[in-house]
Amino acid sequence: MTNTLASPPILLVEDDPVDLDLTLRAFGGRRCGHPIEVARDGEEALSYIARWDAGERLPLFVLLDIKLPKINGLEVLREFKAHPQYRRIPVVILTSSGEDSDLRSAYDLGANSYIVKPVDFGRFGEAIGQVENYWCALNHGVQK
Repeated sequence: MTNTLASPPILLVEDDPVDLDLTLRAFGGRRCGHPIEVARDGEEALSYIARWDAGERLPLFVLLDIKLPKINGLEVLREFKAHPQYRRIPVVILTSSGEDSDLRSAYDLGANSYIVKPVDFGRFGEAIGQVENYWCALNHGVQK
C-alpha cells in the first residue's frame, strides 16, 4: 500500500546518462521535496501504467524526453494521454529536439509544456528551477 502522506514523485523519462545526471543534480540542488523516479526508455515509462493500476502513487508530473530507445517519447505521451485515468497527469517534454514537427506533435498529443534542453548547465539548472517552481509550487494538479 502506498503512503498517501508522502510527496508525490516526479517521473523523469530520460535515457541519456549525462542529461539524466544533469537533471537529477538540478533538482537535487533546488531541494525539490518530491522524490524523482527514473525510467530509462519508453518501454519502462509505459510500465508505470501497470504500477499505477496496482496502487503506486501517481506522479505530480512527468518530464519526458522524445528521443528514447524501444518506444519513443511521443508514443509514450500518446499512451499516457489516451488512458482514461492518467490523462490528467501533466507531461512536460524536456528534449534536445527543437524540430517544429516534434513540437507540434507533442502538443497535438496533449503535452502540457515543451522545453528544449539548454546546453549550458547554468541555464539547464534555471530551466529545471522554473519547471519545479511552476509544477511543484504554483500549479494545482489532480491527484488520485
